Amino acid sequence: MLNSDSHIRLLRLAGLFTWVMVGAPLFASALLVGEQVMQSQLPYMGLPGWCAYLLFGLLFFVLIGRLGRGAMRGIGGYLLLVMLLGCAAAVSHYSGSGLGGVLMVVAATTLPWVLPTGWGVLLLAASQILLAPLFVYGQGWDWPAAILQSMVYAGFCAFSFVAGLIAKQQAEAREAQRCLNAELRATRALLAESVRVNERTRISRELHDLLGHHLTALSLNLEVAGHLVEGKAATHVHQAHTLARLLLTDVREAVSQMRGAGASLQIAAALAALAENVPGLAIRMDIPETLVLEDAERAHVLLRAVQEIITNTVRHAGASQLAIKLWQEADALRLVARDDGRGTAQLVSGNGLRGLSERLAQYGGSAQVETAAGQGFAIHLHLPLHGDALRPLHLQQGLA
Repeated sequence: MLNSDSHIRLLRLAGLFTWVMVGAPLFASALLVGEQVMQSQLPYMGLPGWCAYLLFGLLFFVLIGRLGRGAMRGIGGYLLLVMLLGCAAAVSHYSGSGLGGVLMVVAATTLPWVLPTGWGVLLLAASQILLAPLFVYGQGWDWPAAILQSMVYAGFCAFSFVAGLIAKQQAEAREAQRCLNAELRATRALLAESVRVNERTRISRELHDLLGHHLTALSLNLEVAGHLVEGKAATHVHQAHTLARLLLTDVREAVSQMRGAGASLQIAAALAALAENVPGLAIRMDIPETLVLEDAERAHVLLRAVQEIITNTVRHAGASQLAIKLWQEADALRLVARDDGRGTAQLVSGNGLRGLSERLAQYGGSAQVETAAGQGFAIHLHLPLHGDALRPLHLQQGLA
């Protein structure tokens, strides 16, 4: 799932601190021998228990470290959670104490990050039901005492589960806000570029309509005056007429240049804004600074496509790096985005990819996705620079 690095870091530190504190009495009893162990009343466990304890710490460290990149979704994450809870139960069994219940409280914090809420509650309930038989058959308690003790741990685990759920929701809200801010920054950059283009177009229009009109009238009047005067005055009138025509030519060239250069949108800055402050993902963009688009609608389609690629990578790819390359090839734009995520053997397109393909198809473009298990994702986009936009299919059917 989506993640804020600070949430993950705090969960890791708090969980590992609790894990160390649980091991403190176990380690102290391991230093004692013979009668000292019996007199100390400290929980004691052998090698199998220590293996379960150490494995719990390792699994927790791995799980927390990969929560934020979506890498724990799927069967791998579920198995890891079951192993984590199993290690906690094993610690209780081999130590003859309720210390494993404390480790289950730690594990409960991670459940909302890996499982849907309903499945997380079911797995948590199953793990707590398992505690009562452990207390009865492993420690010799009677059933009422064992059930009451497991209910106490169930309360702690429920609190921990809700805390993890709130942390996940806050991380998702922060990521959604970051995506919105990035899109707003990119749109603002694109809007500023559009304002610049419109202003240049307005100035060129004013030069053409006002200055060009007056210079044309001046040239015509000077031409008429050249036929009405003679001698030295005619020479000066002819020179003035020549200068007026040269000035009119210069104005027309300036207007053409302003309209030609001013009608192009520079999109590199707008796309770069989308890659800022993406948690857990290093984005490298290879976009020529000189790359321009003449169509603001196509620029917006490209902007939304890059935003969708980044969002999908953060949510689903389990990647730490994303490389995006954009270039112009003949009369079309080409974009290739590659990540170093886990990939998949069977691609299932979600709403985001379908929407991206539909937006590109309106302008004659296309999107292709390449992936394989363990080899990440690669997305190839093709967007023609010219041609009229096609009416969406659902509108065509509605108007038919």
